[in-house]
Amino acid sequence: MTNESFKSILIDIEGTTVPISFVKDILFPYVRIHLRQYLEKEFSNDECQEVLHDLSNLALENGTLPTISLNDEKEKVIKDALDNVFWQMDSDMKTTALKKLQGLVWKSGFNSKQLVGEVFPDVVPALKKWNDDGINLYIYSSGSVNAQQLLFRYSDQGDMLEFFKGHFDTAIGSKIEEESYLRIAEEIKTAVEDILFLTDSVNEARAATSAGIKTVLLIRPGNQDLPPEIEFECVKSFEDISVFKNTAC
Repeated sequence: MTNESFKSILIDIEGTTVPISFVKDILFPYVRIHLRQYLEKEFSNDECQEVLHDLSNLALENGTLPTISLNDEKEKVIKDALDNVFWQMDSDMKTTALKKLQGLVWKSGFNSKQLVGEVFPDVVPALKKWNDDGINLYIYSSGSVNAQQLLFRYSDQGDMLEFFKGHFDTAIGSKIEEESYLRIAEEIKTAVEDILFLTDSVNEARAATSAGIKTVLLIRPGNQDLPPEIEFECVKSFEDISVFKNTAC
């Protein structure tokens, strides 16, 4: 099999194109430091109010998350929103509302160049080659589409958005559910057997494979150890994927 066999490549971000350490040690702490400032400054804006509404509804549906009443005074709403968001982050939740708010906070950081996306050095050469080969490239990440675009627009490899035909986040479904990948295939009008998915997550790989999508696992510095006798092809860089080298996990 060669990479020309695929019409589309679906690509994860954290642990696949971007080091986990960048997300854990740079992006997440930035939210903790700057969230209150964002909420106080943007509180009345429609975008901020919409995500607060989403967080409030999520708390009511969840039954465990700290609740947010938008009828309270501004300071109380902000305090409750902070409690809600930090509870989710501490619990490693990946809700659409949380990811959307994180993206809004990161926006000012990327725009002001306080944040610069860190991308593995093998990624851009591979993306260029795949583009030249006529393969359509898409991102699928738990981070919001807005956050994805910011990261790749302001990356340490320059503006990378030109490489991608589209972006997907959890609005289309959980990354560990088969149906999400079927929806993406339908959205991009590509048969599942013509799609390659690149990820560092075994659970995501299994969901995509259940949908009929070929999957390759990335072994990157800082990623979780893979279970023994894993059923997927594993590679350490995108360079390996271009020739589909088999790599022992």
